[in-house]
Amino acid sequence: MKKECKEMNVTIYDVAREANVSMATVSRVVNGNPNVKPATRKKVLEVIDRLGYRPNAVARGLASKKTTTVGVIIPDISNIFFAELARGIEDIATMYKYNIILSNSDQNKDKELHLLNTMLGKQVDGIVFMGGHITDEHVKEFERSPVPIVLAGTVEESHTVPSVNINYQDAAYDAVKELVNKGHEKIAYVSGPFHDTINIKSKLEGYKQALLDSNITYKEDLVLEGDYTYDSGLEAWQRIKELEDTPTAVFVGNDEMALGIVHGAQDDGVNIPEKAEVISFDNTRLALMVRPQLTSVVQPLYDIGAVSMRLLTKYMNKENVDENIVVLPHRIEFRGSTK
Repeated sequence: MKKECKEMNVTIYDVAREANVSMATVSRVVNGNPNVKPATRKKVLEVIDRLGYRPNAVARGLASKKTTTVGVIIPDISNIFFAELARGIEDIATMYKYNIILSNSDQNKDKELHLLNTMLGKQVDGIVFMGGHITDEHVKEFERSPVPIVLAGTVEESHTVPSVNINYQDAAYDAVKELVNKGHEKIAYVSGPFHDTINIKSKLEGYKQALLDSNITYKEDLVLEGDYTYDSGLEAWQRIKELEDTPTAVFVGNDEMALGIVHGAQDDGVNIPEKAEVISFDNTRLALMVRPQLTSVVQPLYDIGAVSMRLLTKYMNKENVDENIVVLPHRIEFRGSTK
C-alpha cells in the first residue's frame, strides 16, 4: 500500500534525481521539446515509466500559461442532440491533444454564467459554449473572458462571438416549402421554447416566410410551443387535433418532439403520412427509431461540434481566422413520414 501511495505522489524532482538530469530536462521531455539528446530522452522516459510519474497539468499550466484543457458547457448531455455535438468536439480535441472538462448547465442562465466562471477558475485554455438563449449578460461575460469562447449550435444575435451553426431560418423555410409543394395549406409548427433565439427568431421566421411566399395566411393558433421532449410532442398532438381547422401537415422543431407527434397521431388512429405528413429537425438517430421513419432537416451535429473545436484551437494557438461566424450546409433527408 505504501508503494502505491508513493507512486501517486511522484514529483518531477524525483524523476530528475533518478535520471540524474535537471528538472528543466525532465520538463522538456514531458512537453515534447526537441532540444533533448535521444539518449537522455530515452533515460528520462524509462524513469517516468518505472516511477509511474504523471505530470500535473495544472502545475504545467502555471508555468507555461497553458493547461491544454478546454471547457465545454452543454445544456443537457442526456439529449441526443447535444451528445452528438459533444462527440464532434471531443474527437477534434483529442486530435489536437486537448483534454475536455464537460459541464451540464440544465439550460439555466445563472448556472451557465456560474459554470463559465468556474471553467475560467480551472485555467482552461478555451471554452465551447452551447445554450438556447444568449442574453446581453452572456455576451458581456464572453467579452470579459481572458480565453477564447466559441458557440456551437447556438445563435448570438449581434454576431460578435465566434460561432458554428447552420442557417436555421433557411432550413425551416425549406422544410415548410416542401410541405406546401405537396399541396398542404394547413401546416402546424411545433416549436421548442419560444425564449430560445433559434426557435423564435430563426425557425419561426422561416416558417412564416415560406407561408407568405406561398400566399398562405399565417395563423398564430397553428404555432405551438414545446420543450424539446417526447412528452411535449404528445401534448402538442393533443392540442393540434382539437383545433377547429385540423392541420394536414406538421413541421416539428426537433426529432424527439416529432416522435411524440407521430405516436400521438397513431394512438388516435391517424395514419402518418396518409392523413398527416411530418417533417422534423436535426436528423439525430431518433429519426430512424420510429415507424414510419422521420423526414428530417439534416443539421450536421457532429460537424458543428468538430468545426467549433477546430475554430477554438485556431484562437487558442493565435492562428489566422478568416471567418469567425461559420455557417454549415443543411439538407432534408426524405423518409416515410412524408409521401
